[in-house]
Amino acid sequence: MKGGKSKGESKKAETKLAVNKKGAPATKGGKKPAKGKEPKDPNKPKRPPSAFFVFMEDFRKQFKKENPDNKAVSAVGKAAGAKWKSMTEAEKAPYAAKAEKRKAEYEKSMKSYNKKQAEGPAAVEEEEESEKSESEVHDENDDEEESEEEDDDE
Repeated sequence: MKGGKSKGESKKAETKLAVNKKGAPATKGGKKPAKGKEPKDPNKPKRPPSAFFVFMEDFRKQFKKENPDNKAVSAVGKAAGAKWKSMTEAEKAPYAAKAEKRKAEYEKSMKSYNKKQAEGPAAVEEEEESEKSESEVHDENDDEEESEEEDDDE
């Protein structure tokens, strides 16, 4: 057995390989995200589409009219990609302009979203303090007064 590994060495190698799960990306299939990763905020604005995806919106409609039988998404994508590559910069310009406009709107909405997020923790703390009902506050005061009266009786 020249050059062969013993069982102990191969087990060590396997455990070393299996340990590196921390940086592994979360999978889609309904599994829980990694421990360190926060869940996505549903209120966060979606990123704007690029010029190509703006073009795809129009192209899909046109492609469906020309090919009503074709249901394959891959065929639409391939045809759109081929057309996009063959287009000149002048033909792509309106799509780029729409994409820039959407990007500006996205940046505005992100600023307001980030402002709300920054204000959020402070507002939550204030709400927690004000959540105590007046009766609870009065009960605490009554308890303090009763304990003072008991001290006076002694």
